[in-house]
Amino acid sequence: MKKAFLPLIAIVIFSLPAGCQMDQSESTSTESTVMTSKQVVEFLDQLFMEELQESPQYMTYLGMRERYDEWDDNSDEARDKSLEMTREHLQRVMEIDLSNVDDSVKLSVKMFIEQANKKLEGDRWRYHSYPVSQMRGVHGTIPSFLINQHLIANEEEAQAYIKRLAATPKVLDQLIEHLRIRQDKNIIAPKFVFPLVLQSIDNILTGAPFEKGPDSTLLADFKRKLEKLNITDDKKSQLISATSNALKDHLAPAYRKLQLVLRDLESVATNDHGVWKFPDGEKFYEFALQRTTTTDLTADQIHNRGLEEVARIQSEMRGIMKTVGFEGDLQEFFTFMRNDPQFYYPDTAEGKQAYLDKATAIINNMKSRLDELFITKPKADLIVKAVEPFREASAGQAFYQRPAPDGSRPGTYFANLYKMSDMSKYNMEALAYHEGVPGHHMQISIAQELQNIPKFRLFGGYTVFSEGWGLYSEAVPKEIGLYTDPYSDFGRLSGELYRACRLVVDTGIHAKKWTREDAIAYMNANVPHSESYNVRQIERYIVMPSQATAYKIGMLKIQKLRAQAQTALGEKFNIREFHDVVLKDGSVSLTILEDNVNAWILKLNQ
Repeated sequence: MKKAFLPLIAIVIFSLPAGCQMDQSESTSTESTVMTSKQVVEFLDQLFMEELQESPQYMTYLGMRERYDEWDDNSDEARDKSLEMTREHLQRVMEIDLSNVDDSVKLSVKMFIEQANKKLEGDRWRYHSYPVSQMRGVHGTIPSFLINQHLIANEEEAQAYIKRLAATPKVLDQLIEHLRIRQDKNIIAPKFVFPLVLQSIDNILTGAPFEKGPDSTLLADFKRKLEKLNITDDKKSQLISATSNALKDHLAPAYRKLQLVLRDLESVATNDHGVWKFPDGEKFYEFALQRTTTTDLTADQIHNRGLEEVARIQSEMRGIMKTVGFEGDLQEFFTFMRNDPQFYYPDTAEGKQAYLDKATAIINNMKSRLDELFITKPKADLIVKAVEPFREASAGQAFYQRPAPDGSRPGTYFANLYKMSDMSKYNMEALAYHEGVPGHHMQISIAQELQNIPKFRLFGGYTVFSEGWGLYSEAVPKEIGLYTDPYSDFGRLSGELYRACRLVVDTGIHAKKWTREDAIAYMNANVPHSESYNVRQIERYIVMPSQATAYKIGMLKIQKLRAQAQTALGEKFNIREFHDVVLKDGSVSLTILEDNVNAWILKLNQ
């Protein structure tokens, strides 16, 4: 998952729709700067570092310790400053003479220009979002960031943790300001969002030092990290006391103030769920789809393709019903898979640990088979963890966190074990392949480890590519004999079916004015998942318009390009080489991916 606090130029997850690109011929400069390939990469890295200096949180995320006691400035003034920097950088990049550089550098320059233009274009929709939702927002970033990103290796870094705690009032005041600006524009999250967010804040403020009882999530995290330091017990006690004071005197009042604002917004929120309700909502959603899919597909086209895929996948599921000898229709099979205890671990500490152990075993087995499918493999390790208790009630089913570039933190597959009835055994393989290997860990770590690639490409990405690859990666292991259990193969299909349904419900909610209840009813009728899971997913799509379309659109494109390559190359086609072509440039738009595959085909056929 991409972090909301990353600098925009570093995490751009889209490319330009047709007709929006600027190229070097449009530069107003009359002179060009001649550079070698190495010089261009160094120059682009210099620009990346200039932007990075404006985000102390992203520096921490990349394993750096500069400005380790600060939060990002999320004010409109900081956003304006960032946009001005982007304009300046864009102009400087368009002045580069590319006559002496290699194709990889030309691609980097093209991507930089596209992404910078898209950032500038997207500012029109600066307020067309929900800065607080059950899925994302500064209110949840603060504890998650401190726990998962802020490492403590010495006393100074412990002090930086405390300073960040003490600085939360300013961060949350900026958040409140953005909420009020959106309220004036009638951009308010739907009513269902507020109880979920208010409860998540209560979870953060539960326990010592806020009240008697076990330590709160943040205090426990600080103590756990402090215990590993080689300092005196007296110093540890002083640091723990300072942390407790920062939590009580700064963090807690700031969160309570935010809760008051949220309750006020809840009182005026409505049950209109799609972004069609925003000012120019239809145009915004069109922009969002272009940004997410890197295509010019319309909402209607995406909706109809989703309906086609749902029908196809359900037909394959009926084949599995026959294989296992189930008598009944597809809905009855869904009910059986949803309710039979054999498909679930118990909702106990032992059951949750058993799930984590099995997921780890699946990933380790896949690691041992990677040579059958890949030439290039990631150097970074991968671990499996449960989602932390403070955010498990509202977080997604599973997600991946990239490793630190310096090796100080491995890649992590987070499994949400809040309700074990939502984490079936038959879906474990597909989830592990998607979030781990050969999915996100494979793609993101390889991209991060590429040589002679500008940093903005190493650490940036396109959702349609990364999630398309993740979904494609759920299917590939079947080709080497995995998914031996037909129920696990059903789990694979159920995951793909869910992503196909997303095309239908996302466009239904945001373009066709479906209600939350309409979308939930569609999911209940078409997928094997529990109603509680469907509710949580639909609520995610409501607050993250278009994002859910990336998975299936990206997968379909990769599959289409692979089929085209197999037809064009015949016996020359090699799956390991194809995967290298797909991953060799990191995360790219679907247009660039198609160009890369076509160039590979042409080269082999010459």
